[in-house]
Amino acid sequence: MAELQTTQTTGKRKTAIAQVRLRPGTGIITVNDKPMDEYFTRESQCILIKEPFEAANVQDRYDVIARCTGGGSSGQAGALRHGIARALEKVDVELRGLLKKRGLLTRDARKKERKKYGQKGARARFQFSKR
Repeated sequence: MAELQTTQTTGKRKTAIAQVRLRPGTGIITVNDKPMDEYFTRESQCILIKEPFEAANVQDRYDVIARCTGGGSSGQAGALRHGIARALEKVDVELRGLLKKRGLLTRDARKKERKKYGQKGARARFQFSKR
C-alpha cells in the first residue's frame, strides 16, 4: 500500500462542494474547523461519511480535514463522502474496485429541477377548472 503525505480531492452533491484533505493519522474527521460530530448533528450523516473507510477497511488510519460549502447539511455530508472515496482511491488504486462496487465513486448527478413558467413548480401545474 503506497502511502502519500497528503491527498487533496473534491467531492460534490447537488449544490454542495467538499474540499477534502486526507493524511495518515488516527481517524479524526474535521469539517470547517469543527469535529465531525459537532458539525453534522445527525448520526445518519456521520455513518454516511464514514462509509468509504468501512468499504476499504481502513478505519482509524487516516485523518480528514474538509472544507464544505453550499447546499444543506445532507448535501454536504454526501459531498464529503464522495470526496473521501476519491481521496482513498488516489492513495491506493487497488481500492477502486471495492469503492466502485459500493457506488461511492459515482457522483450523484441529481439536482433540483427548475420551476417552469405557467406552472406551480417544476412539474406541478396550477389547478385546472373546465367550468
